[in-house]
Amino acid sequence: MRKFVSTRNKENVVFSKEAIILGLAKDGGLYTPIDLSDIKIDLNKCLYSNYKELATYILSSIFNDFTREEIKSCVTHAYTKSFKTDEITPLTKIGKDFLLELYHGPTSAFKDVALTILPHLLSTAYKSYDKNKKIYILTATSGDTGKAALEAFKNVENTYITVFYPKDGVSEIQEKQMNTTTGNNVDVVSIVGNFDDCQRLVKTIYEDKEIHDNYQNVQLSSANSINIGRLMPQVVYYFKAYSNLVKNRFIKMNDKVNFIVPTGNFGDILAGYIAKLIGCPINKLICASNKNNVLVDFINTGVYDINRQFYTTMSPSMDILISSNLERLLFMLSDFDDKKIKQYMDDLKTKGKYEIDKETLAKLQESFVGIYVNEEECIKAMHQAFHENNRLIDPHTAIAYHASHKYIDKHKNIILATASPFKFSNSVFSSITKTFVKSEIVAMNELSKISKEEIPLNLKNINKLEILHNKTINIDEGRDYVIERIKELND
Repeated sequence: MRKFVSTRNKENVVFSKEAIILGLAKDGGLYTPIDLSDIKIDLNKCLYSNYKELATYILSSIFNDFTREEIKSCVTHAYTKSFKTDEITPLTKIGKDFLLELYHGPTSAFKDVALTILPHLLSTAYKSYDKNKKIYILTATSGDTGKAALEAFKNVENTYITVFYPKDGVSEIQEKQMNTTTGNNVDVVSIVGNFDDCQRLVKTIYEDKEIHDNYQNVQLSSANSINIGRLMPQVVYYFKAYSNLVKNRFIKMNDKVNFIVPTGNFGDILAGYIAKLIGCPINKLICASNKNNVLVDFINTGVYDINRQFYTTMSPSMDILISSNLERLLFMLSDFDDKKIKQYMDDLKTKGKYEIDKETLAKLQESFVGIYVNEEECIKAMHQAFHENNRLIDPHTAIAYHASHKYIDKHKNIILATASPFKFSNSVFSSITKTFVKSEIVAMNELSKISKEEIPLNLKNINKLEILHNKTINIDEGRDYVIERIKELND
């Protein structure tokens, strides 16, 4: 069976079921497969598979301590009637490029693709270990993960979830989505701070030995992409997009393509790298960043430095300076050198920066290109997509769309469209009309009128829903808040 190890201690070895249950290693590391070289996905098989068949095939290959029947059951429960289209992630044309539409799930964001299946993977894994603890999921969100996780886990038996999000750091629609979530096991809390503060809080709780020792009836887990069960399902749509291009004769089998990925926490683009490792013919993965362009600087120089100004932008899900999944990539690129990774992460914590060696940087640049897109270019991209291609795109997708115009080679570009434009109606509407409407709800309706596109059902009546969650705390209150919640569950 495939071994998963902590990025900070290779002696911490588990199989995928336990990695999914734990979410994050107690040493703060991220569980990562130590070897994927035995997997070679058959592209011909992908060509004639629907999404559910493809997901069963790929996830069975990666999570091989699950039976194929277990994976098939998880896939069936996740992707039957929960998405607006049976294709799950349709591929459409936009100008000279292609748009991989990842926003047709229950919360209109790409996170749905993985988060609809994660509860089923988690419950299946838990049954295998015959555990009787209550599962407490702690999740930090920069906007979209929160609602997708809440929807996925609400009312799941013996499972409880708290989502932390940055106050004033998400869109009005994203905040309303989270704070109107029903369910007897869900909890939403805004933090006075930014996403990095929320993420740091969650990781600190995981590494807190006192909490683990004192409350042994509660199993902490995560719905963020630090959980390998959240990350790996995203690999599937890279193969699906590639197969669609071949099937529709835009490329020939084994021709390489580029994927342009709007990137914040590095999970989505890392899934693309894993797809490349196991057989998807990818030329380059383009890391498209907004004004918080720490990743672009890193890819270009090998220096990761968060000693810089943090910006709040119109693409809030990318307003991140500490990209968690980068740790996994560096672990893989450095031939699983856990001591080196631990040193990098210690340096990041104490100095706010680290620098990788030239050999690792060269490996990084073989697969990744970083492109920075500023706010003006983001606005221009949304305007251009609508007026030239008759397509509405959200600000995150616009970052990738503009980057695709900056990166031109002989290969086809596939742009990952990560959220419905209606989730960021004000930014989209003002960009394409040059007028500003104060209310996101008004802007959403106006956007529908001028585009003739229907508002997704989960957003259409959001203003009529009751606000059920309205808590705000300071970051230094976070640990005590979590402990009180754990005490209730531990009894």
